Amino acid sequence: MNKIVKRILIGVGVLVGIIALVVVGFLYKFSSETGKMTPVETGQISEHGYAIKDEFVNMYLIKDSLGYIAIDAGKDIKVIETELKKLNIKPEEVIAVFLTHSDMDHVAGLPLFTNAKLYMARNEEKMLNGEKQKMPGYNNSLSRKDYILLDDHQTVEIGKHKINCILTEGHTSGSMCFQINDKNLFTGDILSLHDGKLGQSVKFFDLDHDMTTKSISKITNIPNVEVILTSHWGISKDYKNAVKDWKE
Repeated sequence: MNKIVKRILIGVGVLVGIIALVVVGFLYKFSSETGKMTPVETGQISEHGYAIKDEFVNMYLIKDSLGYIAIDAGKDIKVIETELKKLNIKPEEVIAVFLTHSDMDHVAGLPLFTNAKLYMARNEEKMLNGEKQKMPGYNNSLSRKDYILLDDHQTVEIGKHKINCILTEGHTSGSMCFQINDKNLFTGDILSLHDGKLGQSVKFFDLDHDMTTKSISKITNIPNVEVILTSHWGISKDYKNAVKDWKE
């Protein structure tokens, strides 16, 4: 074997080794961070509200006379399908899905909801077209392209429900919170909850952690909110107590 071939093989081996170390490190950190998360169990959480647990993430459903409004769509389509059956909810009864953002653990169940209109923040398109990326060479993706884009402070009415849209960029370029019927605030991944108090997001998963931290301040003084519903850290039914000690 000549020296050039030997050097090429050594170089390839070193590169493969580096890639393997990076992948192992990423998977270890991913597992470590998601293992700390505290989503609520699948079940009814209010008169018209339901949570679905999909490993380390929650999606939510709000009942209406027309059907159900979903906040996000989970990480595993089979799990979502199974959990919906536990709640006696048919996927075709979901008439709208509002994405807090487009990361893979929030969109996997979309193909189930064939009768639903899909909504997300206008800025989130940057995560789909490659303008913004959490990892080089990796774009977020959706199973459908017929989404409706939302702007900051826009209000959408579906049936008897009013959805106020609050752009809280940082975790992704278009992370968005949804204030539904004034009292319920769905926050996606922009914050955590610890002992009922607001905490920071997980830096490892953020596109821009500093921006995410600033965005939390946008949702700490909203009139009429009573309940905070996060994607990974459960629910607080005491909004005022949860936000009162928050500091950037």
